[in-house]
Amino acid sequence: MTTSTVNSTGERLLSLDFLRGAIMVTLMIGETGFFMKWYHATPNSFTQLLATQFEHSIWRGLHFWDVILPAFMLIAGTAMALSYHKQQQQLHYTWTQSFSKVLKRSFWLLFWGVLIYAVRDQHLNFQLSNVLTQLAFTTVIAFLVIRKPVWWQLTASFFCLLIPELLARFTHLPDFDQPFVQNHNFGAFINQSLYIKLDDAHKTTFTNFISSGAHTIWGLMAGQLLLSSKSAKVKFASLVGFGILILVAGFVLDGTGVTPMLKWISTSSFVLATGGITLIILALSYEWIDVRKHQNNLKFFTIVGMNSIFIYLFFIFIGDKWLNGYMDVLCGGLLNLAGVPIEVGTTISCLVVFAIEWYLCYFLYTKKLFFKL
Repeated sequence: MTTSTVNSTGERLLSLDFLRGAIMVTLMIGETGFFMKWYHATPNSFTQLLATQFEHSIWRGLHFWDVILPAFMLIAGTAMALSYHKQQQQLHYTWTQSFSKVLKRSFWLLFWGVLIYAVRDQHLNFQLSNVLTQLAFTTVIAFLVIRKPVWWQLTASFFCLLIPELLARFTHLPDFDQPFVQNHNFGAFINQSLYIKLDDAHKTTFTNFISSGAHTIWGLMAGQLLLSSKSAKVKFASLVGFGILILVAGFVLDGTGVTPMLKWISTSSFVLATGGITLIILALSYEWIDVRKHQNNLKFFTIVGMNSIFIYLFFIFIGDKWLNGYMDVLCGGLLNLAGVPIEVGTTISCLVVFAIEWYLCYFLYTKKLFFKL
């Protein structure tokens, strides 16, 4: 499904373009390893904090970097609502035609999601737990409730949270009967059954898409709210109110020890907290950009957001596997010849990589080339 960011009045929702771009810009700079290298170059409490927050939590807890994937999943649901509205109102698609497009898009998301991680450490790797493969499944889940009333969608989202929780707690399998212990939970059992290799750095489980389906459903609900005839004040209050509610619920579940906040197996407390954070940010962006019309200087982000899938594939395929390391050696080495410490040089190399990737998006934007699944 080609995403659209035009609301019911025909005006473009620039806040959605901005958020999608901001997420991708954050990923682009984070995937270069900039913040950890900056810390090594100039170690202090500030750079240490940034380095920590731009790494995933080891097991339990919540870092800034942990919120990126849920935000991507939720924003995709918002874009789906707008795209479906356009198909219905302007293109006069039937539900079956729209569903067919969703299935095709999900297939390609799954294809690229498997392909980009198909080789790891010089061996074949079958992974179904990255953002593209997860989104392939959550897109279908959300679309199945796209015509349902709000209460129905909300119920479906909570079932997405409940099902993995019940499976984890009450499916007593030998060596996989500890719901919140790394590599000994139900999700790890499914991974093993599918021959998905796990290591200490990649603990994510395939079954995460079930609970993360709630993210995409909430994004869908947010998009439909923004498309509605309700006042901007009601839209803002609804998004913030629901966001705060589920954010608090997530931290209460974690704080009381009922369900620990675990990004790697996408526990209900994690989904609630990160969903709440994203909805609040969406509400603030909508109020600031679309309602109050503070729309200057958004282009830096929006041109990246308009080719989000392309640049994601680029920095995973090309950046992570070659460009980052090449620029580390090239920039670090050349600057070191000029007397710049090697740690500073490799930090600067991250900014060079980011500039190349951003300019690539800018070039595609000027040529009006937009790659969509």
